[in-house]
Amino acid sequence: MGGHGRDKKVGKTSSARQRRQGRRDRAAEAGAAADGHGGEDAADDLADEYSIFGGSSAGSALDDEGELSLDEASPSDRLSRLDDALSLAHGLTSEKRGARREAGYRTIFRAVTQHAAGTEGREALSGNWEGLWEACRSSVSGTRGARPEEQYAACRVLEACSVVFGGDADEVALRYNGPLKRAVAATGRAPNVRAAALRCLSTCHFVCGTGCLEDGEDASSVMDLCEEVAGGRYRGEDVAPSLRAAALDCWSLLATTLNDLEVSGDGTGRGMALLPLLAGCLDQPDAGLRRSAGEALALIHECRLGLGLTDDEGANATDRRYGRGTWEGCDPPEMEGVFDSAAQRVSELSVEGTRSMSRAARKRQRSDFRDFAATVVDDEPPDEEVSFQGGRVRLSSWREIVQLGSVRHCLQGGFQIQLMTNETLREIFSATFEASGASLSQLEKRLFMSKTSEASKAADRAMARNRRARDNVKNHFLTTDGEEI
Repeated sequence: MGGHGRDKKVGKTSSARQRRQGRRDRAAEAGAAADGHGGEDAADDLADEYSIFGGSSAGSALDDEGELSLDEASPSDRLSRLDDALSLAHGLTSEKRGARREAGYRTIFRAVTQHAAGTEGREALSGNWEGLWEACRSSVSGTRGARPEEQYAACRVLEACSVVFGGDADEVALRYNGPLKRAVAATGRAPNVRAAALRCLSTCHFVCGTGCLEDGEDASSVMDLCEEVAGGRYRGEDVAPSLRAAALDCWSLLATTLNDLEVSGDGTGRGMALLPLLAGCLDQPDAGLRRSAGEALALIHECRLGLGLTDDEGANATDRRYGRGTWEGCDPPEMEGVFDSAAQRVSELSVEGTRSMSRAARKRQRSDFRDFAATVVDDEPPDEEVSFQGGRVRLSSWREIVQLGSVRHCLQGGFQIQLMTNETLREIFSATFEASGASLSQLEKRLFMSKTSEASKAADRAMARNRRARDNVKNHFLTTDGEEI
């Protein structure tokens, strides 16, 4: 009798646990259904600052281990973690809870960007690609009650995978076209989801495309979509400023694959027809939209200047200003006035800032538009150097700046690892590598690359001297002939 009672009690406990789990599952499914049957008509908006690392309702249940950097992890460790994460993709198609699927995508994104390094990582991703593609396609399409957070995470995973696959992969671009274009066209979706789908599509065509796809499936069709979305009204609905800004960023990225004539040529340049739209965006209240428009304008003007340059001319600003690559006599002629007014607005934004903006936002706007004005107003090319552990990238054109910004946004914390191991990215950016961690021992890393190395100490001393010199110059008015007033 006693044993029978214990068995009966265990059975009741198990049944109660199953009922509680069933209620949680039904509540999750009901909540997803209330959001618009998988997101097609979902009105839920993600916050503008929402990111793939923003956390999820499931926490980090699928990813409770720390990440390894390229220096800390051996190739076998990276491949092991990558395989473990990719194995989750096969269970995502049958997982009923959206929060668990979202957490799974976050784990896969970290693994793909940080552990899919080199040829071995690309081969491991290819071996699990079919299962991962089916899971992401289902989430992007909004089936199984996919919430906006899950759709966004699936788009980011697909975007990162396209970078890992590298160039000469038209088959990947063909796969992406249908589901992602439908996601962008779904006006009921959250703006951030549509922006993530558009960024994924443009990054895929930029990295994987070869320019040999048919009309309607190529990068030109994606640029057409970007122009329609950036216009402010799309399919009878107003477009959110964040989505318009993303559309301009994607247009700029794909425009870097065209020559100067295709961007800014008279009568044929795609950028020429975009000038009135960019001039209008510069007057919009959204700071992100203004910045995207300013960057696109700088890229178009740079291409226009390039039309008048040859190998032996254009060495200074005078040659650029009065050479053939100017807006004087452009076709159509009204574009000259449109560009002049846009350039004037860029110059104004480089020094102004409203009181409604925070101090950091005003500082960033002035810094960004000073760079744009240097090209748009003064015809000077940008000159930046991006340093990272083990190397550096020299940027001397807006083409390179736009490309680097898009890839960094895609890969997030995995950018440096991919740049050091991805042949396609190294070819695009012509990265210059110094003593990289892959060729140094642990002792050499501490001697040459750590914060306590002689090189780091010398850099600190130089910064301290420069800081003292700047302070002395600012405080010079306090003294006269070396004596205090």
